[in-house]
Amino acid sequence: MIKKWDNFLLPYEQAVSEIKAKFLAVRHQFELSQRHVPIEFVVGRVKPIDSILEKMQRRKISYERLASDMEDIAGVRIMCQFVDDIYQIVKLIRKREDMYVIDERDYILNKKPSGYRSYHIVVEYPVQMLEGEKRVLVEIQIRTLAMNFWATIEHSLNYKYQGEFPEELADRLQRAAEAAFQLDKEMTAIREEIQEAQSLFSYKRGHKEQ
Repeated sequence: MIKKWDNFLLPYEQAVSEIKAKFLAVRHQFELSQRHVPIEFVVGRVKPIDSILEKMQRRKISYERLASDMEDIAGVRIMCQFVDDIYQIVKLIRKREDMYVIDERDYILNKKPSGYRSYHIVVEYPVQMLEGEKRVLVEIQIRTLAMNFWATIEHSLNYKYQGEFPEELADRLQRAAEAAFQLDKEMTAIREEIQEAQSLFSYKRGHKEQ
C-alpha cells in the first residue's frame, strides 16, 4: 500500500520541485534586471497521505478520481511584499507556456468569511516520467507576508478546533485578518519610500562586499 502511494505521489513531488525552481529563477531574473523583486520566497509541499485520506472521505472522492478531483495534492506558495506584487505574479503565470491555468480564486478581493486572504491558481503541469509525460494539478497560493502570517496561525488553530472555533476566537481572528490587510494597505501607500530604502541598502551592501 505504501509503495502504491509512493508511486502515485512521485509526479507531484517532482512538480513541486520543478515549479519552485522556476519561480526562484524568476526571482533571480528580477534581481539581475535591478527592478523591484515581487517574490520574497517560495515554498512547496505534497499533501501528507493522512491528509489526503481525510479529505477523500470528507469530500467523498474515490481513489480513481483523486488526480482530477483533488486540486491541492501538490502545493506551491509564493510570498510577496505588496498586494500589487501578487497580481504581477498572477499575470506572469497566465503568460507561461509550461503550466496551464485551470482555475483562479481571488480571496483578496473576495475574502473568506474567516478573514482569509490569498490568491489561488490551479495549474496543470506536465511532468516527464519514465513512462512518458504525466499532467498533474498543482495549487499555487500567492500572498503577502502579512496574509501568510495570519493564515499560518489560523491553520494551526484549525487543527486544534477542527474548524469549530469558539465565537470569541473567531471574532478575534477576523479582526486580526483585517489588521493584517490594513498593514498591507499602509505598506502599499508608502511603497516607493520602502523600495528606495531597500535599493539604497542593497547598493551599500554590494559596495561593502567588494
